[in-house]
Amino acid sequence: MPIYWAFLTYMLLKPGEENQEYWFMFSGIDKVLHISIFAALGFSFIAAFPKIKFSYFFQIILIYGFLTEILQEEMGLGRSMETLDIVADTVGCLIGYFTYKLLIKRFF
Repeated sequence: MPIYWAFLTYMLLKPGEENQEYWFMFSGIDKVLHISIFAALGFSFIAAFPKIKFSYFFQIILIYGFLTEILQEEMGLGRSMETLDIVADTVGCLIGYFTYKLLIKRFF
């Protein structure tokens, strides 16, 4: 969990690069990536701390999402803060949370 969190922080805050066009890229791919990585974060966080209250879980993940977006803007490394990224982060963490709960309910 700490290794994924550190890797995620690095990837979210690393300097921006020139975007190259690849065959798999489409408009909005960055939002899909935000949803995916925060779904993995939400899933692994609730799996590591299954007894945590939903409100605490949600606050921790949301504060992390806000903090990374604010740092992207303030660090001046070619990244910018986007409100839709925060929305995608929130949706992703909720998907991870409810996927974990569904799997636990279904298989255990």
